[in-house]
Amino acid sequence: QVQLVESGGGLVQAGGSLRLSCSGSGRTFSKSAMGWFRQAPGKEREFVATISWSGRSTDYADFVKGQFTISRDNAKNTMYLQMNSLKPEDTAVYYCAAAKVSYAATRYSQYNSWGQGTQVTVSS
Repeated sequence: QVQLVESGGGLVQAGGSLRLSCSGSGRTFSKSAMGWFRQAPGKEREFVATISWSGRSTDYADFVKGQFTISRDNAKNTMYLQMNSLKPEDTAVYYCAAAKVSYAATRYSQYNSWGQGTQVTVSS
């Protein structure tokens, strides 16, 4: 499995930007698809974005298309989520995850390694 640590969360005003990072360790990081999920208070964890092992394929939840950008740097064992035009409804704990597959993966069940999460709070 891959060990994952998120960073970059914080408090930002509506309309602002944040970049989340996810650092991975383990030999399989560069061979695994990666993803971002989020969980708001009282809600289930939901898919946000995913990227294939090579970075050539990405997919996004409809509610973040055009707003968030996922990327990765396998040489640094790091994945990123650039979040722009943030809204109060984007407030959640954001989790990075490593998939059991190498292609972009949108389902929770396709992931087997999770970070501890990083809080993103967007004030109005």
